[in-house]
This record gives sequence, structure tokens and C-alpha cells, in this order.
Amino acid sequence: MNEQLLRVVVVDDQALVRTGFRLILESEGIEVVTEAEDGEQAVAAVRRCRPDVVLMDIRMPGLDGLEAARRILADGAQEPPRIIMLTTFDLDHYVYAAMAAGASGFLLKDVTPEHLVAAVRLVRTGDALLAPAITRRLVERFARPDDPGGAAVAPHRELGTLTPRELEVTTLLARGLSNAELAARLGLSEATVKTHVARILGKLGLRDRAQVVVAAYETGLVSVGSAAEGR
Repeated sequence: MNEQLLRVVVVDDQALVRTGFRLILESEGIEVVTEAEDGEQAVAAVRRCRPDVVLMDIRMPGLDGLEAARRILADGAQEPPRIIMLTTFDLDHYVYAAMAAGASGFLLKDVTPEHLVAAVRLVRTGDALLAPAITRRLVERFARPDDPGGAAVAPHRELGTLTPRELEVTTLLARGLSNAELAARLGLSEATVKTHVARILGKLGLRDRAQVVVAAYETGLVSVGSAAEGR
């Protein structure tokens, strides 16, 4: 992939945050095509610019980042952008709701420049579950069926179409294992692991690994409190 084609929209109600992220990304050859300061502007910017990745703040006045992400992903674009949610809280139920809606992951706003750049590049490939350990904690905290404060999630997905190997891969993904860790655990090459992940996404109609984690909990394939087992 030509990195010059990697195009990003930065959405945050704080100008200083937007400027800082723009400077970091552009210093690494990643184009920031435009900025937005609220959700309404973000939706319009994505429709106008068709970026590859959107860095989306969650808490903004007016239309918040969660609803903006939902609208962007429901817009019917042939290749919708990958959305990374930005938050100052590492256990924010809005982040889990955003993942369930289709966002590809999240970053804390105090992310290092190196991690920011790596995250944008990684999520663009579709091979990303950012901060898997924290994401797993989010799911464990907010996916409890008896939790009245839990975030609304998508309907349960049918896992019966998956092969035994694909179910095994899905379970390990939900525990936060990377492709390299999956390959080592299963005695496979990373290329084979990527093929399994791609087939899982296709069969379940999911966008990326973040949604696989959510689906694994929603369907009961992995239960709350069991994710750390086998690490």
C-alpha cells in the first residue's frame, strides 16, 4: 500500500488536540485531509472527503462521536472508513458501544506519537484490535446481560457456520491474542492465521477484529471472567 494514499480525518472539539494529531501524522507522511470539531461536521467531512481512517473524539457538544460513528458506518459507502475512537477514559462504556456499532478500536488521548501513527496504519489494513487487553476489560465490564447500565449491542450472531478451527481462533481473538500469538499457540503461520480471521469476518458479516471480540461475548462463546484463561 502506498502510504501517500492513507487519508485521515481528525475529529475533536479541542483545536489543540486536532493540531497535535495533525502534526504527528503529517510528519510521518500520513495525509490529514480535514478536521472537524463536532459530530455533524465529522459526518459531512467523511461524505465529502472519503478518508481511510477517522480519529473520532467520543465526548463533544452537539452530536457526539458515538452517534457520528454510527451515522458514518450506516451511510452505505462501498468502503466506509475505519474509525478509531478517542477518549480520556480507558473504561468508558461509550467505547464499547462504539465497537459494537462497528468502530475498529480506540486510543487514549495521551497516546504516544509512535503508537498513534502505528494505530492508524494498522487499523487501515483491517488487521487491528487496538489495545486488546483494555478492550477485553471493556467487554467484560459492559457486556454483562444483567448489567442495566451496559451499552446497547447488536443482536447475537450465529456462530454455527464456523469450523472448529475458526471457533478456536475466535475464542483466542476474544482473549486478546495478536496474530503472532495466535500463530505460536496454534502452530500455524501468521499468513494462515490471517486467512482464518478473514474467513471469520466474512462468515459473521463483521468489519474487523474488534467486532469479533464483541460477538464472542454476546453469543456466549467466551464468558465474562474467562477471557484471561489460557493466556
